[in-house]
Amino acid sequence: MSQGKRIVLAARPVGEPKPSDFRIEEFAVPAPAAGEVLLRTIWLSLDPYMRGRMSDGPSYATPVPVGGVMEAGTVCEVAASNNPNFAKGDIVLSRAGWQTHAISDGKGLNKIDPKLAPISTAVGVLGMPGMTAYTGLLDIGKPQAGETVVVAGASGAVGSAVGQIAKIKGARAVGIAGGKDKCDYVVKELGFDACIDHRDPDLAAKLKDACPKGIDVYFENVGGAVFEAVFPLLNAFARVPVCGLIAHYNDTEAKPPKWAASMMRATLTKRLTFRGFIVSDFASRHGDFLRDMSGWVREGTVKYKEFVTEGLESAPEAFMGLLKGANFGKQLVRVGQDKA
Repeated sequence: MSQGKRIVLAARPVGEPKPSDFRIEEFAVPAPAAGEVLLRTIWLSLDPYMRGRMSDGPSYATPVPVGGVMEAGTVCEVAASNNPNFAKGDIVLSRAGWQTHAISDGKGLNKIDPKLAPISTAVGVLGMPGMTAYTGLLDIGKPQAGETVVVAGASGAVGSAVGQIAKIKGARAVGIAGGKDKCDYVVKELGFDACIDHRDPDLAAKLKDACPKGIDVYFENVGGAVFEAVFPLLNAFARVPVCGLIAHYNDTEAKPPKWAASMMRATLTKRLTFRGFIVSDFASRHGDFLRDMSGWVREGTVKYKEFVTEGLESAPEAFMGLLKGANFGKQLVRVGQDKA
């Protein structure tokens, strides 16, 4: 019987996750029972939301138990099947987590057609990150031609798609990213109108220069100092889809901002709309998303970048780097080869 590997949550992090919060284990790869399939992981997706799953505070999802396999979206090959709906060799989108192999009863598995696009895109631009960008921007942000859309994390999996969709809809797209290389990529390759380095000490002033008519839509996935620079520039009736707050994921206590009162006043007087969302809120839009995004990717209207580390063992370090912006594009771990 062959050996598999999995990475489990060894301890709940306090502040930033550290290597000792994870543990790699070996296990005997099981055989599927009646109605089951054995999955072999090819691509593992790493995403900021996973930091929340490592904590046991109130949330929209059940936390990963200590000793449990870290949860994640994956692209897998069906290595063996006793389920009539899946054949050996099928490529599927699953939630196998941080492990080389997993058993599934077939529920929640979706077949991927490798002829449509590289299979890694099923956990990237054509998967959860892409749909987060699509639904958050279009269903909550509702950008109009000529408006200004700002998005932080602009070179990442979600932010890069937000800005490109904004351009498709006729809006100006202004990105915020970490470092000159990322900002250059966002403008020169993705077609944003401008991109500001969030590390620049003059962030607020440079953002104001890039948004001479103010900000109509701010796609929030960072928080922190970036939000503080954005907030004064929000126009009347601006919309703020909130999909993440990566700057705060490692906070050990909740501290209301000292300017909370002025923020509430501006929300009232400017009639601002803030709406937090989880991508599953818009499950009914999945067909529209796949139709539009796959078309845009095929035409080259929407481009994407992948940041790949090799081997399951690299996942903890890659995840810790992701929370600090070390990735350049969608963070993936190549766990296995496309074909066994």
